[in-house]
Amino acid sequence: MNADQILAEIRETNLSYLMLAQSLIRADREQALFRLGISEDTATLIGTLSPAQVLKIASSNTLLARMRVDDDLVWSLLTNHGKGTASDAVSRLHANILMAGRHQEAA
Repeated sequence: MNADQILAEIRETNLSYLMLAQSLIRADREQALFRLGISEDTATLIGTLSPAQVLKIASSNTLLARMRVDDDLVWSLLTNHGKGTASDAVSRLHANILMAGRHQEAA
């Protein structure tokens, strides 16, 4: 993949992210804050962007979304392909609880 392809992928990802964010914010604001890991002010700003503004912001060569999971324990829980379906479900639930706690700390 060359530099132009990477930049095109970043722009496409930005557009998809902004469209998803707007949709989530309009459908269920509280859930959007949690799922996107954004503040009330950011949600208000994203929710009120016009289509032209979304396109302009998305065309940036900087990735807007970031990985929120920066904890080895959470990654371990999310990637645990261990001992069966019940174990995987418990691991995902534990990871979600940890991330929800971190969202509350950030807010």
